[in-house]
Amino acid sequence: QVRLVESGGGLVQPGGSLRLSCAASRNIGSFDSMGWYRRTPGKERELVAVITSGGSTNYADSVKGRFTISRDNAKNTVYLQMNSLKLEDTAVYYCNSYTKFPRRADWGQGTQVTVSS
Repeated sequence: QVRLVESGGGLVQPGGSLRLSCAASRNIGSFDSMGWYRRTPGKERELVAVITSGGSTNYADSVKGRFTISRDNAKNTVYLQMNSLKLEDTAVYYCNSYTKFPRRADWGQGTQVTVSS
């Protein structure tokens, strides 16, 4: 089991930037992937970005070119750099860790991102 703690959320104007951090309680290199998801009221949680243990990344079409996921294995931390934020990026952002064998996913408590003028 791992504890994931997100930070960095807040209120930002459209066009602004935020960097989210996800600190894990153990070695993130042991996970097959780590990712960021988000959820808005009335909608299901959706994938924002994911990074594999090998460093491959994948993004939702809605954030490509604006968001960047990265990892620092020495600090057991995953980041989500969010630029050119839009009103529709407003959501609670969750950090996720995933292993294939045995299959397991863990989640952080979430951090609120609000984009508003």
